[in-house]
Amino acid sequence: MTTTPISKLHETFLKGEFAVTGECGPPRGADMNVITKKGELLRGCVDAVNVTDNQTAIVRMSSIAASKHLLDMGLEPVMQMVCRDRNRIAIQSDILGAYSLGIRNILCLSGDHQSFGSQPDALNVFDIDSMNLIRTVRDMRDTGKDMSGFELKEAPKMFIGAAANPFADPFEYRVLRLGKKIDAGVDFIQTQCIFNMERFKEWVRLAKEEGLTERVYIMGGVTPIKTLGMATYMKNKVAGMDVPDTIIKRLSGVPKEKQGEEGMKICLETIEELKSMKGVHGVHIMAIEAEEKVKEIVEGSGLRN
Repeated sequence: MTTTPISKLHETFLKGEFAVTGECGPPRGADMNVITKKGELLRGCVDAVNVTDNQTAIVRMSSIAASKHLLDMGLEPVMQMVCRDRNRIAIQSDILGAYSLGIRNILCLSGDHQSFGSQPDALNVFDIDSMNLIRTVRDMRDTGKDMSGFELKEAPKMFIGAAANPFADPFEYRVLRLGKKIDAGVDFIQTQCIFNMERFKEWVRLAKEEGLTERVYIMGGVTPIKTLGMATYMKNKVAGMDVPDTIIKRLSGVPKEKQGEEGMKICLETIEELKSMKGVHGVHIMAIEAEEKVKEIVEGSGLRN
């Protein structure tokens, strides 16, 4: 890992501080005020803000534009980029364009398949996968050349992130895939929402055994559960999500009007464990269109004193 700070988020990790990131979904329209309002809710709570890229395969304001709006507010964006909608030419062009606007963090993702979105008949691209996207950003940054070998007049010095799901099957492949992403050039990892803490601990243990936690910054993903219905849906309908029966039982044991409070307690308990876990360097809070909850989470967990 490079020791020269590339972004403010990178500098936070280099200082050995426990980093905090949040998430901002761009609007289904061109109203920048939506971004402004979400940004204000996150101001002072997080080190950086993830900006999603047409999440759930639904057309939204571009992640580049939304990231620039956050920059203009004095916030640090983590621009997400998916492989679904761009070929390698467009990908490299957008990386250069984003860097020219002052964006310094990128999260490399495959992207939700268009069949799950509002326009399922749209053609996908997937010219390269997320692993090769990581490698492309790394090579452009470190060699100063694009994929064709053309020398760039200014290389995009990006802090490179990717996602990891410690809960998908087969479990044995999860750490192997993490190692592949690190070899490809990833600097930091944000994980799927953590509800099965025992499985997450085992994933971190195996990553430590392979020396991977010394080569990448790992941020554990957390989400405050709003209702028992939400927990049940994630357990049964969301691929790769692991919501244990103990969580379902705990939520079902409180009145409906109190389930949000119980979900918040579970979230805070998870963060407390992550803060004391060796090999974990931060937390990524996914409030899912409830950015006003981030401040409560941050203050309740003592992440910002």
